[in-house]
Amino acid sequence: MFDRTSNIFDQILGMDIASYFNGLLQNPLKFIPAIIDILIVLFIAYTAVKVLKGTRVWQLIKGIIILIIFTFISKALHFTITYFLLSSVMSYGLIMLIIVFQPELRRMLEQLGTTNRFTKFFGIDKDINAKMKENIYKIAIAAVELSKQRKGALMVMERDIKIRDIINTGIIMDSEISPQLLVNIFEPNTPLHDGAVIISNNKIAAASCMLPLSDDKDIARELGTRHRAALGISKESDAIVVVVSEETGKISIAKDGTLIADVREDVLKKILIKNLVQDPIQLNRNNKPAPAKTEEAEVKVETKE
Repeated sequence: MFDRTSNIFDQILGMDIASYFNGLLQNPLKFIPAIIDILIVLFIAYTAVKVLKGTRVWQLIKGIIILIIFTFISKALHFTITYFLLSSVMSYGLIMLIIVFQPELRRMLEQLGTTNRFTKFFGIDKDINAKMKENIYKIAIAAVELSKQRKGALMVMERDIKIRDIINTGIIMDSEISPQLLVNIFEPNTPLHDGAVIISNNKIAAASCMLPLSDDKDIARELGTRHRAALGISKESDAIVVVVSEETGKISIAKDGTLIADVREDVLKKILIKNLVQDPIQLNRNNKPAPAKTEEAEVKVETKE
């Protein structure tokens, strides 16, 4: 393994960049595959940064980049012992990282493979939008009813990044969404009330699911486990989470690691439509105008990264 990695570094460091560009100048047709090659690399890098930025993997990737730079420098300066140690870490460390961060890497690949753009191009998402909007109103009705009864609830709406690993921690349901069912699930002292409901593909995929808790120290102390769980899953994926506080009955929304606290029913519907409906521009032409950005900004309670 070490010899193979060492050979890779030797090949990269031994590349004659000047000869490569001279070859391109002598044969201009080679510019076309070269440009395509560069664009592919830039697209992969941009997508990886967009998906992983803000996650715990991102800090680790920056450390790996620094390690690679030091490895190249040690090779160029003929620091034999340092190069041997660093390249050894690169050989076996990358394998360990793939094992440890397998869930995050899987979610990144799932997002790369999302078909939303293709369904939008062929117009398949029009029916999906109508169904999604209908379900958003059902979720809002359930949230308001749970709020009135002071029943705690966690409802996670899956988006592009699939959270099958979270769904598998709960009780699989695969049922149609209805306000009555959602309210009944979170009835205290029932088998399914403890945990989160995951809504995927316009269905209740599972109930009583376990969510990762956010360890952000800047979160307000008055926020309980439900809110920390909502922030946790919203940081690790692009899911939108509706939280109903058992203590206060207030409804909150978690997205992108930010908590939108104490929202009204109309604001709840608008935020969910804005973030969950595939084609909000077309939807707003046929229905009400898009919500003003200030409505959402007024109730934001941001947490520091």
